[in-house]
Amino acid sequence: MDLYKELLISVLSRSAVQVEFPHITINPSEIVEGECYQILQEIKDILENEALEDSECFLRIESIMQIMESRGITIANRHDFV
Repeated sequence: MDLYKELLISVLSRSAVQVEFPHITINPSEIVEGECYQILQEIKDILENEALEDSECFLRIESIMQIMESRGITIANRHDFV
């Protein structure tokens, strides 16, 4: 599944069900863009975290992958080293 669909499915699956009116539309691009911004901010925070000093960046990479997986983004060819 492509990243756009994975993000959209993940966000919508966590959303509360609401009654919709025929003249109101939801813009999927705005949902995905908002989610992408939040993901990038969390990744930036991890990369700037001075408490993580692992020389090979394993903990930083693992944290980034956890953010993506928590949002329903599949990581292909992932190797678990833990």
